[in-house]
Amino acid sequence: FTESMESAIESRLAQYLAANAKASGALAQERDKLHRWIGDIAHQTRTPIANLLLYAELLCERLQTPQGAPSADRLHAQTEKLQWLMEALLKLSRLETGVLAVRPAAGPVWPAVVKALDGVRPAAAAKNLRLTAEPSPAQAVLDPKWTAEAVGNLLDNAVKYTPPGGTVSVRVTAYELFCRIDVTDTGPGIPEEEQPRIFGRFYRAPNAREAEGVGIGLYLTRQIAAAQGGYLKLQSTPGAGSTFSLFLPRPQPNLMPAKDLPPKETGG
Repeated sequence: FTESMESAIESRLAQYLAANAKASGALAQERDKLHRWIGDIAHQTRTPIANLLLYAELLCERLQTPQGAPSADRLHAQTEKLQWLMEALLKLSRLETGVLAVRPAAGPVWPAVVKALDGVRPAAAAKNLRLTAEPSPAQAVLDPKWTAEAVGNLLDNAVKYTPPGGTVSVRVTAYELFCRIDVTDTGPGIPEEEQPRIFGRFYRAPNAREAEGVGIGLYLTRQIAAAQGGYLKLQSTPGAGSTFSLFLPRPQPNLMPAKDLPPKETGG
């Protein structure tokens, strides 16, 4: 038996592919295990967190003293933050593992935007923010529930980082292939070197460390956009605010098959 150069390369390549397939399989198993653990933890903590929130609300009502009221309010706020984090982790885990399926279909965009706006109005009013939106009849291929979740995350970030008295606006624009939902704020903006990283899981920009949040909202929004055949884009200038744009595919008309096209007229 004489081993040629070709057979040696083929053998090495086969070994590499086998090792790569084994490593990929092991990584997929670990990822699935991690998602299951997150789901189990979120499920098991739901009841204790609900009880904590209930008792925190009772304390806020009963401890109306200068010494007790601030502590009770902080306890309530932190419990709400923990509840939101566990719900977000559970949604993300189920979305990535396919337990919660995104089912996009052709439909209007505006109802999902309105639902998202309603969710942030109290927080915007508390900071005296001007919340504006331009109604649109645009259609897109979307899952209304998940789209409202994605736009809600963008609006929540905009309200969180816009200083009191600022403006948060929403605008829907229809293009030929995509429908664009812009969420614009008058916040501090994001430096260019930070922009590629803000969509990562749990990433927080250095200038955002003081604000409430855990860095999962934008990652979840990007996952929702991708699951619907869309994508997320950012335009930001430090000191001049930011615009997050959610692009969703538009319904495309069925083209008439060539065999059904009317015959061309020919000159005689």
